[in-house]
Amino acid sequence: MYLALYRKWRPQNFDDVISQPHITTTLTNEIKHNHVAHAYLFTGSRGTGKTTCSKILAKAVNCLHPVDGQPCLKCEICKGIEDGSILDVVEIDAASNNGVDNIRELRDEANFTPVSCKYRVYIIDEAHMLSIGAFNALLKIMEEPPAHVIFILATTEVHKIPVTILSRCQRFDFRRIKTDDIVQRLLKISTQEDFSLTPDAAGMIARLADGGMRDALSLLDQCVAYSSEITADVVASAAGVAGREYLFEFHQAIMEQDTARAMTLLDELYSKSKDLERLCEELIHFYRNLMMVKVGSADQQMLSVSDEELHQFQQEAEPLKLSQIIHCLTVLQDTMDRLGRVSNKRLELEICFVKLSSPKYDYQLDSINRRLDQLESKLKYGIAAAPVESEKMDSSVKEEKNQLEQPTQTKPVEQSATSTKTEPKLKQRPEPLECWNEIVQEIGESSGMLFGILRGSYAMTSGDRLLIQSPNAVFKETVQSKKELMDEIIFRYTGRKYRILIKGTKTQETEENPLDDVLDRARSSGIPVIEE
Repeated sequence: MYLALYRKWRPQNFDDVISQPHITTTLTNEIKHNHVAHAYLFTGSRGTGKTTCSKILAKAVNCLHPVDGQPCLKCEICKGIEDGSILDVVEIDAASNNGVDNIRELRDEANFTPVSCKYRVYIIDEAHMLSIGAFNALLKIMEEPPAHVIFILATTEVHKIPVTILSRCQRFDFRRIKTDDIVQRLLKISTQEDFSLTPDAAGMIARLADGGMRDALSLLDQCVAYSSEITADVVASAAGVAGREYLFEFHQAIMEQDTARAMTLLDELYSKSKDLERLCEELIHFYRNLMMVKVGSADQQMLSVSDEELHQFQQEAEPLKLSQIIHCLTVLQDTMDRLGRVSNKRLELEICFVKLSSPKYDYQLDSINRRLDQLESKLKYGIAAAPVESEKMDSSVKEEKNQLEQPTQTKPVEQSATSTKTEPKLKQRPEPLECWNEIVQEIGESSGMLFGILRGSYAMTSGDRLLIQSPNAVFKETVQSKKELMDEIIFRYTGRKYRILIKGTKTQETEENPLDDVLDRARSSGIPVIEE
C-alpha cells in the first residue's frame, strides 16, 4: 500500500523538525535534565509540527536509551510507540471524543501505572473541541495528576481553551514554517524519491502551502501523480492555478477603472472552474503584498514571492497611494466575509469588482479617500479632470442643465426652500456638485424618508446658490422641513453654506388654476378665448 509523503517523511526526532528551534531546544533540554512537566499545550496553525512533536516527546520521555534528550529510535519502546503497539501512549481525537464520559474514562485509566513505559502519555488533538463538561473533568485530574502521567494538548484555536487549563500547562506556540525551509525539505525529499523537482516548482509549492509542511507534502504528492518531472508548470496544472499573472491583470483593470475588463477576467476564470473564494483570498494576499511594499517592508521572505515577482510588486506599488491599496483590501475583506453566506458567489464578486474599479459607486470613507488621492495625483502631474456628466441624469435634468448654461434662454422657475419669492437670475455659470451622491447617502443615514425623496435628484451650484432638481411631488415640502439637516451635511462635504433653490413643476410652484396654463397657451397661439 502506498504511503503518503507527509506520513513517510514525518520527523522522527527533534533535529528533523524545521522552523521550530525555540520549541525543540527547550523540550530537548527538559528531557536531558529530567525536568519534564506533567502537561503541555502545543498551539499553532495546521501542518506546523504539533502532533509530530507530541509523538517525539512521548518517545523521548520513555526511550530506554535516549541520546542528548532525543529518542534513540532503535529500542522496543521507540519502535512500539511509532507503530502503535504500545498502549501506554494514547492519541485522542477530541473532535469525535469530546464528551464528559470520554474524559472520565481517560481519568480512570490514568490512575493505573503504565505497562511497559515510564510515563503514560495522553495526546489530545484538537483539544479546543472538548465540551465544557469534558474540560471540567480534565481539569480535575490536571490539578493533582499522578506522577506517571503526561498530558499533551494540541490545538489550532488556543483562545477556546479555558484559562484554568492554560494555567496548568507549559505553552509552546508553533510558528508557520518558513518558505525557504519548506523548499529545502522538498528538494531534499526529491533526491531520495523517484521523481525530480525544480527549485521554481518547490518555491511555488512552498508559497501555496502558506507555512504548512503537511500541505506542502500533500501538494507534492499530487504533483507526483501528475508527472514524475515536476516543474512550475506541472505544479500550476496539478494545483489548479495558472500562475499569478491574472492577479496583476485584475489589478491593472481596477486601477484603470476598466470594469468591463475585470468582468471578462472573472468570467474566464469562472469558466475554468476557478474557486471564487480562493480567488478572493489570492487578491487579498496580492494587495497585502502591495501594502507591505508600500510601507517599506519589501522583505522577500515576508512576502513569500520570487525575485521576479518582488520586482513586479515594487513597480506596481510605486505610483499608488496607501489609501488606494487599503480601500481595495477593505472591499475584498468585506466580500470574503460574505462569500461564505451567499448562494451566488459570482454575483458577490462582480459587485466587488464594480466597487473596486468604479469607486464612485462605493460610499465608504476609504473609497472617498481613494478618489481624493486620485484627484491629487492628477493635479500634481498637471492632468485636469474633464467635466463628467452624470450617467444617471434623466432627460429633464439634461434639458435643465442646458437651459441654465444658456443665459439667452428663459430662466427656469426657481424657489428658495425658505421663501416663495422668485430668485434673481443666476449670475455665475452653474456646475454639477460632484459629491452630491455622497451627500445623499449620508442624509439617508439620518432620514430614510428624505433619502427616498432625494434618490434620483441632481444638484448644481452657482456662486452661493445650490439648485436641486427632483421629480418627487413632495420634494419641496420635505426639504423645507429638513433644511437644517441638509445644511449641516452639505457644509461638511463642501465647506460652504449654500442658499438652497428648488426646481419644481408648475403645479408645485403656484396656486393658480390648472386651466390657466391652457388658456395662456391658447391666447399665445392666436385662438380667441371667451371668459364668462
